[in-house]
Amino acid sequence: MKISDFPRSLENEAIYIFRETLAQFERPVLLFSGGKDSITLVHLMLRAFHPLVPPIPLLHIDTGHNFPEALRFRDELVEKYQLTLHVRKVEDTIREKGLQEETGKYASRNALQAVTLLDAIEEFKFDACIGGARRDEEKARAKERIFSVRNDFGEWDSRRQRPEVFDILNGRIHPGENVRVFPISNWTELDVWNYIREEGIALPSLYFAHEREVFYRDGLIWPVSDFIRLSQDESPERKVVRFRTVGDMTCTAAVDSQAATIDLVMEEIAAAEISERGARIDDKRSEAAMELRKQNGYF
Repeated sequence: MKISDFPRSLENEAIYIFRETLAQFERPVLLFSGGKDSITLVHLMLRAFHPLVPPIPLLHIDTGHNFPEALRFRDELVEKYQLTLHVRKVEDTIREKGLQEETGKYASRNALQAVTLLDAIEEFKFDACIGGARRDEEKARAKERIFSVRNDFGEWDSRRQRPEVFDILNGRIHPGENVRVFPISNWTELDVWNYIREEGIALPSLYFAHEREVFYRDGLIWPVSDFIRLSQDESPERKVVRFRTVGDMTCTAAVDSQAATIDLVMEEIAAAEISERGARIDDKRSEAAMELRKQNGYF
């Protein structure tokens, strides 16, 4: 596929999925992270229900370790389009349930996000959670259906998934169950960037080359923050980088880049030898890191 081409059939499919979700479920929600995929989902949702304000709220599970740029962008987006936003904080879950945080060099709150998310689903009685997972990202995500059923514990089970032929989406669930919905499941990373460019979708500055304080660990470029403790042999330096994927500051690595525009970003991605998730530190914990998060109810 040429970098300049975007197959509009993907947009049509995503809009169809949004409308089917609203038609088949009583309390859908869009899981928002502040990353490019969830921002693209917001744009698609706006288009699916135009000229109405979308009747589907956003839910952000806040680890407390987010990039400030992503949080500012989130709040500006919500205000611009008059969206409803629910924020639930992992910090509150830790305090209320007495959960034990990870310690050490690679400490992260990512695993605890699942507890906060499942509590939020129960609190609001959400029966469909719309997410930005794509099949090209990682092998665990490649197995997902568009309507991916979760049991009443939030767990994914391959034997419970339904065939999806001829674009027929089956949203029937039992009380207590919910469905994860993936409108851009069939998109690639370049598809997303093509769409962002053609639609003029704004993104946080993190996605483009900028100078910031970073340090090297395990061959990756980590952002310096109050949430990461440097070892004695690690020292911060100023470097021009960008982020290919945006998540928690404790588990999102930067890439060495001079790509300050969308066109340059796309050229860089097309020539890249590592996957998009190659910069996600949490995925490197084990071969089954993503699969375990799915089984535990997070994605």
